[in-house]
Amino acid sequence: MQNNTAFSWQRYNNTPIVGIVRGSDLDTVRHIVNAYIAAKFYTIEITMNTPNVAKIIAELRLNYPNLNVGAGTVCNLADLDIAITAGAQFIVTPILDEEVIKKCVEMQIPIFPGAYSPTEIYRAWSLGASAVKVFPATQLGPKFIKDVLAPLNQIKLMPTGGVSKDNIKSFFEAGVVGAGMGSSLFDKKMIKNNDFEALQNHFTAIRNEIELFTKI
Repeated sequence: MQNNTAFSWQRYNNTPIVGIVRGSDLDTVRHIVNAYIAAKFYTIEITMNTPNVAKIIAELRLNYPNLNVGAGTVCNLADLDIAITAGAQFIVTPILDEEVIKKCVEMQIPIFPGAYSPTEIYRAWSLGASAVKVFPATQLGPKFIKDVLAPLNQIKLMPTGGVSKDNIKSFFEAGVVGAGMGSSLFDKKMIKNNDFEALQNHFTAIRNEIELFTKI
């Protein structure tokens, strides 16, 4: 594995949303990213179960220097090796895999591990998570976040799964430091119709919901 510490927290904090790309081809990803950056979004993950994931990550790293490019759905050290070798600047997992967290901490690669219960969340944070991905957040909602942060207020939480334009503001009001968004961010109909102007407007509308929580 090669060390790669080019992740920009400043750009992340400008728009603290991690866009999750799953299953799109390279050409489609290029169009998405152009709209994404135009809307002042700077952090994107390509999931490991996306065809040609390594090529897509490498391509984005090469051609979009202002973008934080990461790998998602990293479930083991083999996935991590592929991701880092391709140039991933941060790692996201759907589960709590202690080996992956420890390796990322050792390499100084930002790591957002998935956790669900307060015990898992605390364990992930204790191992050195940059922020803990509360996943799936669909059934939990902002009240769960608020309840967890009452006794564990030092932990940075990033809900993923079920976060949408309609509820994202309430998650930030509950105290999260960011959110992961997939299909609710990357509207499938707009992408299918090649309507990337509408997609950019959609991104902007979501960003406007959390403007008070961004650090520019």
